[in-house]
Amino acid sequence: MIELVSASRCIQCNICVNVCPTNVFDKVPDAPPTIARQSDCQTCFMCELYCPVDALYVAPQVDPLDSVDEKLLKEAELLGSYRRNVGWGRDRTSLAKEDSTHQILKQLK
Repeated sequence: MIELVSASRCIQCNICVNVCPTNVFDKVPDAPPTIARQSDCQTCFMCELYCPVDALYVAPQVDPLDSVDEKLLKEAELLGSYRRNVGWGRDRTSLAKEDSTHQILKQLK
């Protein structure tokens, strides 16, 4: 579930607002978007994938966390970690070639 939009990292591009399939965010003039409908988050990670500055944290849990500490998330390198783990973004190596899903799907035919 979406847990954080980092005000210190966000560049207010609103890409997360536009890519979210469940309309979780609201645009805010001259400020980072707000998480307006957290309970609508489907934990799809699209917002985190498309954020060009790793300003978002989507927790893998589908229930909201009790507390979110941005400093601890930064120290643990969790901001934008999904994007980093799949190799999306400038100066990152795509891991698509390592995905073997296509082999599994071939066997199902």
